[in-house]
Amino acid sequence: MDNLALTIAPLIAASINAGTPLMLAALGLLVNEKAGVVNLGAEGMMLVSAITGFAVAVNTGSPTLGFLAGAGASMLLSGFFAWLTVWLGTNQYATGLALSLFGAGASTYIGLKYVGNSLQNGRFGIPFLEDIPVLGPALFRQHPMVYLSLLLCVAIAWFLYRTRAGLVLRAVGESPASAHALGYPVRRIRLAAVLFGGACCGLAGAFLSLVYTPLWVEGMVAGRGWIALALTTFATWRPARVVGGAYLFGGITILTFHAQALGVPIASQLLSMLPYVAAIVVLVLISSNANYIKLNMPASLGKNFNPGN
Repeated sequence: MDNLALTIAPLIAASINAGTPLMLAALGLLVNEKAGVVNLGAEGMMLVSAITGFAVAVNTGSPTLGFLAGAGASMLLSGFFAWLTVWLGTNQYATGLALSLFGAGASTYIGLKYVGNSLQNGRFGIPFLEDIPVLGPALFRQHPMVYLSLLLCVAIAWFLYRTRAGLVLRAVGESPASAHALGYPVRRIRLAAVLFGGACCGLAGAFLSLVYTPLWVEGMVAGRGWIALALTTFATWRPARVVGGAYLFGGITILTFHAQALGVPIASQLLSMLPYVAAIVVLVLISSNANYIKLNMPASLGKNFNPGN
């Protein structure tokens, strides 16, 4: 029993750690999509925020400043995306893909001088709770950002479903023309949602380079931005379901590493594919019920709004 506990606790802790950046990014993208905006640039924003946060942390010695810098860099990119799509009316999907490609190239260039550098993380834990057998090592020795991400989920759910502002944001995502007719500034609301989504993606990218693997490697986001986008559909645009989905995919990722360490006779490349295969399988299963998706998906998702129409 003790050996089992010693094995399970680290796996749970690692799964939560791996799922946190997915949760942060997916929560931000969910708010975007609730306002009717699809941002396919999450991967690029996470890459830019990862190198920005890492560079600031290396040069200042402050991970907190690194997180703030990562969030700020991603917000700048998301603001540019919002200007192009919300004000100039460019196609959201094409603009998002361009942003993702730009982020990949920009992060590679910026990160050239930081390859090989690493950061030292301190030990984290909640006093008293971290000493509980099994549960302590599994749940209460995490980085503070893990707990902040859970609080963020609760705050977003409360905002969307318990406040007037959240109702207005959802109305903009369902019918921007009706919201505009009632006097609500649709473009500014969408801008605020996109900036918030950018900040969340920035925190996710910074978490990867400052906490999850405290170093910079080119392309280290490794498709997590795309999985975060898939998570919003997987969760049917519900914040609480994002948590379960993020930890599920985080757990699958950690199990692939664990299987490699145990010497499972499967090629490591095939094991590394499992999280992405799981995302595809889950989306196929969810999409088999088209009516369920339509009931939960914002009606104007991916559609631009022109007040002059």
